[in-house]
Amino acid sequence: MPHFQRLCVFCGSKTGNQAAYVEAARVLGEVLVREGIGLVFGGGRIGLMRIIADTVLDGGGQAIGVIPRGLAKKEVAHEHVTELHVVDSMHERKALMADMSDGFIALPGGLGTLEEIAEAFTWGQLGIHQKPCGILNVDGFYDELIAFLDTATAHEFLNPGQRALITVATEPEALLEAMRNYRPPARTRWLKKTEI
Repeated sequence: MPHFQRLCVFCGSKTGNQAAYVEAARVLGEVLVREGIGLVFGGGRIGLMRIIADTVLDGGGQAIGVIPRGLAKKEVAHEHVTELHVVDSMHERKALMADMSDGFIALPGGLGTLEEIAEAFTWGQLGIHQKPCGILNVDGFYDELIAFLDTATAHEFLNPGQRALITVATEPEALLEAMRNYRPPARTRWLKKTEI
């Protein structure tokens, strides 16, 4: 069973309107510290990003932020993290976060969070990485996304092996356990012979 050195957490630059979202970010941060896992995140000092980073830092853990220069100039960069990497673009941000991480977790968030976990999932689907992707489904926040993945599988836009690339749980400990038990599925042909 692998030990994660660092996990990348994608989450909102806002806290949302439910206390459960803030609590989930805090609890996940506490679990990371307790298990000796470093945090890689979007580098912001706002929203759920700040909650999880501050929780990790307050617990004596490692929090590494990666933020594009344009956002850093708008004074939203978290300046008290273990490391802060300022990059030139969103593309560089995501690539560096992926390189530094052993897996990916999505907390609640908006379009940016959705785009980031979808890209990590797609990279796994294409074999670019073999790292686990997890969704922390807080109070059913991601129910519709999970339903979409199941529908895409039922309609054969994903195969069951590809669908299995993303793990879902409602509690941080259960999600980490599932991610530790993750085994990349055997590589399957991307297209059917009839589609080539």
